[in-house]
Amino acid sequence: MRDYSPRLKPLARELRRDQTDFECRLWARLRRKQIQGVQFYRQRPVGQYIVDFYAPSVGLVVELDGSQHLEERVSDYDARRTDFLRSVGLEVLRFGNEDVVEDLEAVVGVIDDWIRRR
Repeated sequence: MRDYSPRLKPLARELRRDQTDFECRLWARLRRKQIQGVQFYRQRPVGQYIVDFYAPSVGLVVELDGSQHLEERVSDYDARRTDFLRSVGLEVLRFGNEDVVEDLEAVVGVIDDWIRRR
């Protein structure tokens, strides 16, 4: 696992406990090594951030974004966060919540394709 700020651990636990319906849907497809035998973790601290889903063995972070991520302030934060994650060698795949609702299989397919190419 990557280094992280220990102060984030309680918040990560809380986020796992209170995950959104969108996160629940995607988590049902990522957990238990269902994609290429890759272990994913949810709501994991990485550096100074908590990422939605993290597969350390392949260096992948999967983020789900709600409508608030369209706001300039939030999108700027997301860009800084993505830059940091890439600077430590992680790839970031972002999906909107609506993608999970409208076509979960397509989302899983993109993740699966990325892992295969890795």
